[in-house]
Amino acid sequence: MSEGIREELAGINLGDKRLNRRSKTVIETLAAKPEASINAACNGWNETLATYRFFDNASVSPEEILLPHRAATERRMREHPVVLIVQDTTELDYTNHPPVDARCLNSVDRFGLYLHAHLAVTPDKLCLGVVGVECFDRAPETIGLSHQRESLPIEMKESFRWLKGYRLACDLAATCQETQIVNIADREADIYEIFVEAQQAGPRSDYIIRAKDDRCTPERNLEAGPATYKKVRDEVSRSKRRTTRTIDLSQTPKRMGRKAILEIRAIAVVLKPPHSRARLHLSPVTHNVVLIEEVGHPSDGTHVSWLLITTLPIETTEDLLLILDYYVARWTVEIFFRTLKTGCKVEDIQLETTPRLKRCLSLYLIIAWRVLHLTYLNRTAPTIPCTAMFAESEWKAVWCVVTKLPPPKTPPGLSEIMRMLTQLGGYNNRANEAPAGPQTIWCGMRRMIDFAAAWVAFGPE
Repeated sequence: MSEGIREELAGINLGDKRLNRRSKTVIETLAAKPEASINAACNGWNETLATYRFFDNASVSPEEILLPHRAATERRMREHPVVLIVQDTTELDYTNHPPVDARCLNSVDRFGLYLHAHLAVTPDKLCLGVVGVECFDRAPETIGLSHQRESLPIEMKESFRWLKGYRLACDLAATCQETQIVNIADREADIYEIFVEAQQAGPRSDYIIRAKDDRCTPERNLEAGPATYKKVRDEVSRSKRRTTRTIDLSQTPKRMGRKAILEIRAIAVVLKPPHSRARLHLSPVTHNVVLIEEVGHPSDGTHVSWLLITTLPIETTEDLLLILDYYVARWTVEIFFRTLKTGCKVEDIQLETTPRLKRCLSLYLIIAWRVLHLTYLNRTAPTIPCTAMFAESEWKAVWCVVTKLPPPKTPPGLSEIMRMLTQLGGYNNRANEAPAGPQTIWCGMRRMIDFAAAWVAFGPE
């Protein structure tokens, strides 16, 4: 498994053949023990020193490390009719062991990085790869001054990353012309400039963005006052119910898992430019708005109430259910961040400078993707041969350890080996349990790699 991950760096060009080879060795080493420290993952001091020197090399950029993985991701994207580009931000907290040049998160006593990632995901949640990433932090003197930046041009604000993410999706729409690209984002991406840009000529990505602000239409609400405009949410709430859908809400720290019955309404609306952007002379835009609200929900504040802004069609019931399914697939990025933090323990990395940390993070982004890809590949393509993902020493070692029987001559399907792998990771495999998640898979992989090493050294072959 760790050996296959080096193919994600095929064609890497760091300006030196030795660096190219070292990058592949380092990612194999870290992927074999994703939850271990760098020292524990490496085999001896010489390998550890070489790994630290790679991260310290100023001629290596994080973007160059990720470039071949992005190319591989684009190749996978072209194999699918629809690909969702999901973008979101998470924080990486290094307060307890900050690099010497670390800057702030949301307060002057918290240090680290914000990681803004763009994942390519199929509608059935198979993660195809990382197509973009941006890290940023804050200077201490800027903390608490966000209200002073509201009237600044979008290019001077942190929220510009969401517009750049949409532009990235449009670039992918141009290079993957046979694939429909849909940009998915949560409430922070509710930025009027995105809506304006989406109406320009050229290859455009569609989008589904959850509304943060209850925007206005150009029509005045004379009942509320002469300077008041009608609200988008009120307009769509008064429209007729188009359909319903029941979905499973997973358990989170804030809610118990449950089945949620959702009512769906949708209309096309014209949006009035925000008052804070009046000096930019932005034009009104027309797009579709879908309101999804849970009925019969508990009164604990965890109910579903999504106002989605989209360029996708809303004519039929199938159109609306497709929009819902696409937006639900956004949760994949949250699982990716959890895999990165819990499975790869990137917040435990201790490197002296932020540039070193960013180079290291670039490799762990690919490692976390690999775990997540395997998790959902098992659900979407369970019958493919296990050799598509596992070396012979890996699947045979797992088979022998779990079944206590000799391995079959014909390699079994992926689902069969994955069931055994998740057992090694602590999954009980009971009929009423949800499918195994990334945590049991990365725990099982760690044991599998040890068994595979023993198979190579001492096994019958």
